[in-house]
Amino acid sequence: MTEIIASIAANDAVVQGVLAAEALRKAAKAAGRSLEVEVHTKDGVLGKLTSAQSAGASLGLLIGAGATLSPEPARTISASIDQVLADPAAVLSGTAPKALKLVAITSCPTGIAHTFMAAEGLLQAAQALGHEMRVETQGSVGAQTPLTDEEIKAADLVIIAADRQVDLGRFAGKKLFSAGTKQAISDGQTFIRRALAEATIQGGGASGAVPRGGQKTGPYKHLMTGVSFMLPFVTAGGLLIALAFAFGGIYATDPSHANTFAGALFEIGAKGAFTLFVPILAGFIAYSIADRPGLAPGMVGGLLSSQIGAGFLGAIVAGFLAGYFVNWLNKSLKLPRAMEGLKPVLILPLIGTTVVGLAMVYVVGTPIAHVLTAMTTFLQSMKGTSAVILGLLLGAMMAFDMGGPVNKAAYTFAVGLLSTQIYGPMAAVMAAGMTPPLGIALATRLFPKRFTHEEREAGLSTGALGLSFITEGAIPFAAEDPFRVIPANMAGSALAGAISMLFGVQLRVPHGGIFVLPIPDAVTNLGFYVLALVAGTVLTALLLGILKKNAAEVAA
Repeated sequence: MTEIIASIAANDAVVQGVLAAEALRKAAKAAGRSLEVEVHTKDGVLGKLTSAQSAGASLGLLIGAGATLSPEPARTISASIDQVLADPAAVLSGTAPKALKLVAITSCPTGIAHTFMAAEGLLQAAQALGHEMRVETQGSVGAQTPLTDEEIKAADLVIIAADRQVDLGRFAGKKLFSAGTKQAISDGQTFIRRALAEATIQGGGASGAVPRGGQKTGPYKHLMTGVSFMLPFVTAGGLLIALAFAFGGIYATDPSHANTFAGALFEIGAKGAFTLFVPILAGFIAYSIADRPGLAPGMVGGLLSSQIGAGFLGAIVAGFLAGYFVNWLNKSLKLPRAMEGLKPVLILPLIGTTVVGLAMVYVVGTPIAHVLTAMTTFLQSMKGTSAVILGLLLGAMMAFDMGGPVNKAAYTFAVGLLSTQIYGPMAAVMAAGMTPPLGIALATRLFPKRFTHEEREAGLSTGALGLSFITEGAIPFAAEDPFRVIPANMAGSALAGAISMLFGVQLRVPHGGIFVLPIPDAVTNLGFYVLALVAGTVLTALLLGILKKNAAEVAA
C-alpha cells in the first residue's frame, strides 16, 4: 500500500514538474517512505495514479496551483514546485522550506558579456525564488567580488555558470552544480531549479572537475578555456605590431630598424606576445582537461607546433593530446601512497611532455603543418567570389547564436589565423560581430513601434555594446523574438563580412570594436571597413522593421 501520493500541476513547466517529482521520490526513499506521484502537463498526465495506488494513502501532496487528488487523503499538504525543488524533505514533513544561501561563479571565454549577463540572470532569479545569492564574476580582468571562505562555508549550494573551466578546489564537500551560461542568461529560475534538483557533492582535490550532476566538461569548453587565456597575448601582440608600423612604416620589421623604437615594439609584439600565444592556447586546453599536470606537456607541445610550422591547428591538437593523455595516465598510474606526491610535479609532467613532444615531432606535427600551409595558401589566394563566400559564412556564423558555440567557432578560426599573418577573416568576424547589436539599436530608433518601451530604452546600451564588439548585446532581443531577429541579424552580419572580405580589409587585433580603428595600421582599407559596418547595420535594421510586428499587436 502506498503511504504518500502526490499530484503536481506543472502545466507548461514540464521540466520543472518532472524534476520536482524526482526530488520527492528521492526524499521519500531517504526517509523510508513509499510515494507515488503524477505530473499534470498541458499535453496530458505523466505517471497517472491508479485507484489501487490512491486507496489507503495517509498523506497527499498538492504541488502547484490547481493540483488535485481524487480521492483526496485525509491529510494533505500544499506547496509550490519551487518549494519542492528547494527542499523536498521539508515539504514531505509539512514544514516550510527555508530560504537558501547560494553562491555562484559566472565566467565566459572572453570574460566580457556572458559573464555579467549570467550573473545578473542568476541574481534576479534567486531574488524571485526567495533565496539569498552572492556571485563571483570571473571576467576579463580576473575575479570580481570574489567569494570569501566564510560565504562558501555558509552556502547551501554552489552554482557554476561557465563556458570555460573554473577551479573548483575551494568547494570540496559542498553541494555543487555546473553548467554553461546560456540558461542562466535566458531563464535563471529554471537554472536554479535544476541546480537544486541535480547538484552533487564536490569531492576534495578535484580542482577544475565538473560534478556528475552538472554539465559534463567537453571539448568545446576545453577549447574555450585555451582561447580565453590566449586572447590577451593576441590583443597585446597585434596592437604592438600595429604601433610598430605606425612609428616605423612598412620597414619597421627590417634588421636596420632593430634598435629603433618601432623595431622594439615589433620585437615585443611579434617575437614576444605572438610567439607565446600558440603555446598558451595548447597549454590551457591541456590544463582544462588534466589540471596543472597537463600544463607543461601542453605548452611544450604548442611551442613545438610553432617551431614545426603547425601553428594554431597543431596547438589545438597538442593541447587535447596532452590533456587527455595526462588525465588517463594520472588515473591509470597507481603508486604507493608515499610516492603519490611525485605524480603532479615530476612523473606526469615528465612522461606527458616526452610523449606529446615525440608525437608532435614524429607523428602529427608535420601533417598538420602541411594542412596549415595549404589552408594559408588558399586563404591568401582568395579573391572576388571566393572571398565574398567566406565573408558571408563567417558573418552568418557570428550572428547565429551571438556568443555561442557557432559564434566562437568563427571567432577562434579568425584569431588563430593571426599567427600566420592572415588578417582578412579577423576583420570580417569583428565587423559581423558588431553588426547585430548596432542594427537592433538603429531599428529601435527607425521603427519604434516595433519595440516595447523597455526595448527602446535598452537600444542605446545595446548600441554601445555593438561598438565595443560585444555581440551578446543582441541576445535579449533575439530571445524575445528569435524567428524574426536572428534571420535579420544573420543577413546584416553576412553582408558586413562579405564586404569586408571583398575589399581586402585586414585587422591585426582580435577585439576592441571601433576603439582600435583609429590606431594607425591596426586596420587596412578603413573606409571600406566602415562601409561594411554601415551596410550590415542598415540591412539588419531594415529587415527588423519589415519582419517584426508592432509591439502593441504582439501584446494584444
